[in-house]
Amino acid sequence: MSKAEASSIDAYIAAQPEAIPGAQETISYKIPAFRVAGRVAIFFAGWTEHYSIYPVLPRIAAGLGDRLAPYQFSKGTVRFPLSEPVPEALIENLAVLLGKDAQDRAAQARARKAAKAKPAV
Repeated sequence: MSKAEASSIDAYIAAQPEAIPGAQETISYKIPAFRVAGRVAIFFAGWTEHYSIYPVLPRIAAGLGDRLAPYQFSKGTVRFPLSEPVPEALIENLAVLLGKDAQDRAAQARARKAAKAKPAV
């Protein structure tokens, strides 16, 4: 099914490419999010005049170069105005980077836990 053929919100979302493989939908802090490896990778929310994606930490923003420059960006939140076309490729790139970051943080936490569990020799 193409995006143009989608007849519901769920169908439209299902027609999108999977930017974060294995992500699970959740509600956290009363807003929608996707969880990867037990960690929230990306939050998104709609507001009166914009929609937001977060947490876009400095290391994530740096990976996008100046592509965030046209948008309001502060305290880890990118705000996209409702009055402009959706920057689908940028949002997909954000999702991929945030998903990878969540996987990396989960792997680091597992490694720290395993290191602590090793008996002293």
